[in-house]
Amino acid sequence: MRRAFITGTAGFIGFHLARKLLAEGWEVHGYDGMTEYYDVSLKRRRHAMLHEFPAFRATEALLENAPALSAAVETAAPDVVVHLAAQAGVRYSIDNPRAYMDANILGTFNLMEAALAVRPAHLLMASTSSVYGANTDMPYAETHKADTPMSFYAATKKANEAMAHAWAHIHGLPITMFRFFTVYGPWGRPDMALFKFTKAILQGEAIDVYNHGQMWRDFTYVDDLVRAITLLIDTVPGQGAAVEGDSLSPVAPFRVVNIGNSTKVRLEEFIDAIEEATGRKAIRHPMDMQPGDVPATWADASLLRQLTGYAPQTDMRDGVAAFVAWYRESHCV
Repeated sequence: MRRAFITGTAGFIGFHLARKLLAEGWEVHGYDGMTEYYDVSLKRRRHAMLHEFPAFRATEALLENAPALSAAVETAAPDVVVHLAAQAGVRYSIDNPRAYMDANILGTFNLMEAALAVRPAHLLMASTSSVYGANTDMPYAETHKADTPMSFYAATKKANEAMAHAWAHIHGLPITMFRFFTVYGPWGRPDMALFKFTKAILQGEAIDVYNHGQMWRDFTYVDDLVRAITLLIDTVPGQGAAVEGDSLSPVAPFRVVNIGNSTKVRLEEFIDAIEEATGRKAIRHPMDMQPGDVPATWADASLLRQLTGYAPQTDMRDGVAAFVAWYRESHCV
């Protein structure tokens, strides 16, 4: 039985990844701090579902707690480590940047140290499309410059990439960083647009539409994202020949991979899809652009396709409909 250590298993993406690996026969050790950034009861519901699998066990502690993290990784003795836990959110990083320093910088360093002690075959860590920042050359490719982050959240994730590259070079530990593009789907975070918009529309409340709707996102359905991660687990940098457009380092077993739908969708179209799925019209409140936000993200996912033979493809309207169906059932609306 293969063993995975996954941080953030009570979180949105970590929960889905853990559930998929468990269903495929893996043993999974989860690690989550159960922070109160959003409703902890939702996190506990996710973990409860994972605990239905006999091969799942979990440690509840913060990434900043280096002894607890190291002990958990040592106990798990994993073949693979997937680091998904982080302080998320662009806008919250304006109000509470220290939370990002603690979780994303110190916490990620602690995780890399813990992984080094057990030397898994592959360490995979989450980054974000936000690292592309002020870059307007789209679709974004992994080889594009990402030196102009526009939020402190993005800056910490870019720092994680640099830390990981140095770690891979110094210690020879294979590391893949994946850059996520606006992940959505059932069991999503309440602070994300789809969750907030669906709740407001069903309750007849107004929604804030930033930049007057003139924003574009590459929406990636969570099942597609998780499938891509599972395929990347066995695509270890430094083993095998490079492919066209690869982001492999010349000095380290290190790679960066975009995981996106490769489709740029306007925010107004996204809201239209929620209206269609809920059967109700949104009350739209036009707003200016929020500090730290970028007007558009759009992934070039050709590297992912060349490495794994797979590319996310769920149509945005189908994904939104699946989320709304889950929301109605889960929240008894």
